[in-house]
Amino acid sequence: MSISRRDFFKKSLAAGAGVAAASMIGPLVPEVEAKKAGKMFGKAKRVIIMTFDGIRVDGLLQANTPNIDMLMDNGSVSLTTRDVMPSVTLPNYTSHLLGAGPEVHGVADNGWKVDKYKLQAVETDADGYFPSVFKVLKDNVRGIKTAYYWNWLPLINSINQKYLDDKLSASDEGYPELYDRAMEYIGQHKKDKLFMFLYNVHTDHIGHTYEWMSPEYIKSIEEGDVQVGRMIDFLKKEGLFEETHLMFITDHGGIGKGHGGVSPEEMIVPWIIKGPGIKKGFSITEANNTVNTASTVLHLFGVEQPLCWTGEVPMSIFG
Repeated sequence: MSISRRDFFKKSLAAGAGVAAASMIGPLVPEVEAKKAGKMFGKAKRVIIMTFDGIRVDGLLQANTPNIDMLMDNGSVSLTTRDVMPSVTLPNYTSHLLGAGPEVHGVADNGWKVDKYKLQAVETDADGYFPSVFKVLKDNVRGIKTAYYWNWLPLINSINQKYLDDKLSASDEGYPELYDRAMEYIGQHKKDKLFMFLYNVHTDHIGHTYEWMSPEYIKSIEEGDVQVGRMIDFLKKEGLFEETHLMFITDHGGIGKGHGGVSPEEMIVPWIIKGPGIKKGFSITEANNTVNTASTVLHLFGVEQPLCWTGEVPMSIFG
């Protein structure tokens, strides 16, 4: 009897969530995997990160998300990725995009601003910002375009915006507006290398209002999946889908009507990547963390990461 990938993940989650929460130490990657990963170094044309705030692993698996499922089927998936502490939004998205944790970049709470912090970053640019993936790409990849779209206003605070070629903030429920702008920008720069970050806060707000894992919360994930489908359809129509690396990430989970603690429901999140050179239908078993996202993006574009970063590339995803 055949079993769908979605059912496989559900059964795996039920059987192994406790073990995954207790131990994140994965197997060593064979030398052959490292060689395969080396073949992908610098080959990326376009990397797009799509993200919903506050996604629990079991919430994603329970929701009807055919478009995110398609990314899973066509890419590599971790359902045991750890976020950084505290399990709140700004420290975690900062860690995704700055390749290090709060102990290094200093963004330790949602109130951080470049002139308001408790811990100085170990390294800053001339404007006081820890180097982001946007800065490193602009400094090292000739002609690359960068874009950032978001609708929780403080999210941008840890990013030096002078390294963004396009940006747009929208209302809390502004899914279509952000995705419309993102697709328009991609269409304008088909021939350019491109790195794009596309964020929506709606799922987190629903969790805070109705509780994580409530029917309303599950529905909010499904509403987001519709927008992911719009992006996929657009890329296919433009003939860009096969050559584009797509990532789906999040910042934290939640429990009850909140988050910020160290429970598995808050600290363990999904991490998905699809694109040229990425294994299809592959379950990532090695340890993974939100700080690895920016490292992976740089690897795809063939850029060495700064010494101040602590992230690592999960090499097993390449095949």
